[in-house]
Amino acid sequence: MTNHGRRSPARFLAPLALLVVVAAVAVTISNAGLGDGSDSSTTPTEQTSAPKPKTTKTKRKPTRRNYVIKTGDTLGAISEKTGVSVERLQQLNPELDPQALVAGQRIKLRE
Repeated sequence: MTNHGRRSPARFLAPLALLVVVAAVAVTISNAGLGDGSDSSTTPTEQTSAPKPKTTKTKRKPTRRNYVIKTGDTLGAISEKTGVSVERLQQLNPELDPQALVAGQRIKLRE
């Protein structure tokens, strides 16, 4: 039983189908979240409602006791992530050298 040069059409259609699927996924990802606000399910009052007023920035109470320093972290970045001021981080961690943070090092966020 020799195959005299006849090839199955699936041999050509399978890569084509793969390309179609990849293109569809790419289009779906690129269009995700890019709505123009013209969703027909919203009413005109929902579209023209006044924006919510910005609240003053409140200090977030840290829920964790410790933070593990990651590569590239600075005290300012840790402060923003955790809601603990840089000054408070330095008070809680007097042995901490802000210029020599080591990845994996644990620092206190609260007492």
